[in-house]
Amino acid sequence: MARLLYIESSPRKERSVSTQAASAFLEGYRETHRGDDIDVLNIWSENLPQLDRDAFEAKYAGLSGQQRTPAQEKAWGVLNAYAERFRAAQKILISVPMWNFAIPYRLKQLIDLVSHKDLLFTFDERGLNGLLTKTKAFVIYARGISYEPGGMTPAAEWDHQKPYVEQWLKFIGVTNVSSFIVDKTLMEEPAANMRQQAAAIGRNF
Repeated sequence: MARLLYIESSPRKERSVSTQAASAFLEGYRETHRGDDIDVLNIWSENLPQLDRDAFEAKYAGLSGQQRTPAQEKAWGVLNAYAERFRAAQKILISVPMWNFAIPYRLKQLIDLVSHKDLLFTFDERGLNGLLTKTKAFVIYARGISYEPGGMTPAAEWDHQKPYVEQWLKFIGVTNVSSFIVDKTLMEEPAANMRQQAAAIGRNF
């Protein structure tokens, strides 16, 4: 039995194309992985903490080897609890709408909460080492327009969604990453077979 962590990044629920595709993916996944545990982390219903002074001081105390104060330990414990949901998962599913060429600010907040030394990565004389080396990820991206080579909005200049997410996953050790892109959502309805495609991918993930 495996655990899949699903990060839902749109506040629009069933009106969100990225969420629709992820729901279909999970339907297919459940068909063929009946014993697996699915941990849903909806960043809009989750009361994500702030990276306040205690959290940062806890981080730097750990980096310098100093003892943390009770307040710092409490703040670090909250961050570690979120990081544990990543460490406990063998598979990660993320649905990501594009906001202003990048990702929703709440998703960035979650990334900032868990991306600290000894939570999802470490470093030594060899450099940075991600801790999730046995985890694989699938990312669903939704975009209002198309980012095609040679077009008016070439991905190399405009797309800070997919490259950022994939760079972050690589940073924390996840190198087995695949994706599904639904674009032109501002101009047309998603393809009629979008849900079928996503469900088929989920069955084999």
